[in-house]
Amino acid sequence: MSEHQFDYVIVGAGSAGCVLANRLGEDPLVKILVLEAGPVDKSWTIDMPSAVGIVVGGTRYNWNYSSEPEPYLDGRRIGTPRGRTLGGSSSINGMVYIRGHARDYDGWAAQGCTGWSYQEVLPYFIRSQTHAEGADPYRGDAGHLHVTPGDIHTPLCAAFIQAGAQAGYALSSDLNGYRQEGFGPVDRTTRAGRRWSTARGYLAQALERGNVSVATGALALRILFEGRRACGIEYEQNGRVQQAHAAREVLLTAGAINSPQLLLLSGIGPADDIHSLGLPLQQDLPGVGRRLNDHPDAVVQYLCKKPVSLYPWTTAPGKWWIGARWFVTHDGLAASNHFEAGAFIRSRAGVEHPDLQLTFMPLAVQPGSVDLVPAHAFQIHIDLMRPTSLGSVTLKSTDPRQAPRILFNYLKTEQDRADMRAAARLVREIIEQPAMAALKGEELVPGPAARSDEELDAWARRVTETGYHASGTCKMGPSDDPEAVVDPQLRVHGVQGLRVVDASIMPIIVSGNTNAPTVMIAEKASDMIRGLRSLPQAQAAVWIHPQWRTQQR
Repeated sequence: MSEHQFDYVIVGAGSAGCVLANRLGEDPLVKILVLEAGPVDKSWTIDMPSAVGIVVGGTRYNWNYSSEPEPYLDGRRIGTPRGRTLGGSSSINGMVYIRGHARDYDGWAAQGCTGWSYQEVLPYFIRSQTHAEGADPYRGDAGHLHVTPGDIHTPLCAAFIQAGAQAGYALSSDLNGYRQEGFGPVDRTTRAGRRWSTARGYLAQALERGNVSVATGALALRILFEGRRACGIEYEQNGRVQQAHAAREVLLTAGAINSPQLLLLSGIGPADDIHSLGLPLQQDLPGVGRRLNDHPDAVVQYLCKKPVSLYPWTTAPGKWWIGARWFVTHDGLAASNHFEAGAFIRSRAGVEHPDLQLTFMPLAVQPGSVDLVPAHAFQIHIDLMRPTSLGSVTLKSTDPRQAPRILFNYLKTEQDRADMRAAARLVREIIEQPAMAALKGEELVPGPAARSDEELDAWARRVTETGYHASGTCKMGPSDDPEAVVDPQLRVHGVQGLRVVDASIMPIIVSGNTNAPTVMIAEKASDMIRGLRSLPQAQAAVWIHPQWRTQQR
């Protein structure tokens, strides 16, 4: 092979691309090129878990997108960070490791996505993971992705968990295990006090083998075709346009924003949209860029009556001390993402599995900014798990260097607005429990005066932001699904030699953070691509509230 001839070309060295590079590269006979538009991931701001605000708010390792004015959020543009470095968003995210609920994956299978039920995907979650507390029927201890449980014994976290129990909710020792519904510790992708991205966990090993190459600063411009078959990628690096050819397959792992963008630039998508831009049509697929979904995130905030929040450690000299300690020993407060405690609950009776995620944070950030509330305070993040409001990713320009048009339509439907109102009221009820009495100060957001539906809707419009979980824009589904972009083998409908492997393929967004599911998707896809037999199905029990039809908790 020449230097531009490969077996596989992978577009995006992110959460999925690094996994594919490693797994496909286990075959010493194949040659793989991974294209990454961003730089290498060498920075303490990536490594230090508590520095997540710096890296996600910066531009060096971040596409730093913004949505269009969101019509149901008072016309605000919502910042949409996406990883732009080795490891992709796993190098800039909040490091929360949540898989979603078993019913999510059973729902995928029910939509015709054969092979994607919970018992079929659980073995791939297990294969990918090394959990600090060892293996069990739900956890792995020999995988590439290191996972550390949250510490729920600090004063504020412990009080929050106890308040949940006092409000009548159950406790769960593993929100990724037998029982998601309840209050418990939140796992994170760290190891020995450092972020553990897929670049660390998967790509580093792949590069050691010698048959995987990575090109950084390499922006994919379009997919190359020979007839109906994808045969490579045209990309730009250091101002020079080059072509890399794939003898076997082109694999798009660029994420829920960039994968549909590249398909559209390559003539795959809604025919009318592609014709309107003057691009040649390769395949009419109406679903490309449609069904954009995310978990809308809002916060409820309180002052803290005791000096037990993290606020003193976020300003000098406190932050200097915890930073210096981390540089020397990689432990202490800087070794955490500070999302230690959380909960999954149901908004009302009649919902089978949790549709609300609560994440506790022992400090408070002023909504719509990165500025801290300058006092001892805490906040509870509310995320709607299965929002019904859908958006889109479309092209503004035929120039690949220009960001696409992103519209989420957060809170468009009355169902989503009702769920957010219900969530705010449920959080207030939890914080009013005796366990929080000595800690709960004045309610800052929404504020004690916001009681009516109209006032809570105004709060939600004012404070809702992204949950950083864009998905669904290249929906997986059978060929008779008019919105499907890829089949259950993740092959793009109507063309050959081309797959999409990332969160964009989710037919329904999962009920939890999307990074762990994206790693699972890539693990499972790697066996499909290699023609290997799927891992044996699990037979793990799943807890569902026995009175879910009539009880909210």
